Amino acid sequence: MNLDDTDPRYVISIAAGMLGIQTHTLRYYEKIGIIEPARSQGNIRLYSERDIALLRRVKTLMDDLGVNLAGIQVILRMMQRMNELQHQMEELESELGKLRGYE
Repeated sequence: MNLDDTDPRYVISIAAGMLGIQTHTLRYYEKIGIIEPARSQGNIRLYSERDIALLRRVKTLMDDLGVNLAGIQVILRMMQRMNELQHQMEELESELGKLRGYE
């Protein structure tokens, strides 16, 4: 079995310990939409490596740069949109390359 960074694997207490924050903070982040952990069949929150990386980014923005949660939400939305645009640009470049090959 090959695990990738999106596979849910850490329960909330382990994730909180890895990040040095409280479990209630993770629940609050989920409530306001910063993170959306997977759920087990028993409805237990499970965090992936990607979730942990995102939460580390959030923690850095707050602790090192003094960004509040509203600002973090804006930054995360902008980062997501930039990633989407990058993906679209790569697809268009690939399509353009194929079209140029047919000229």
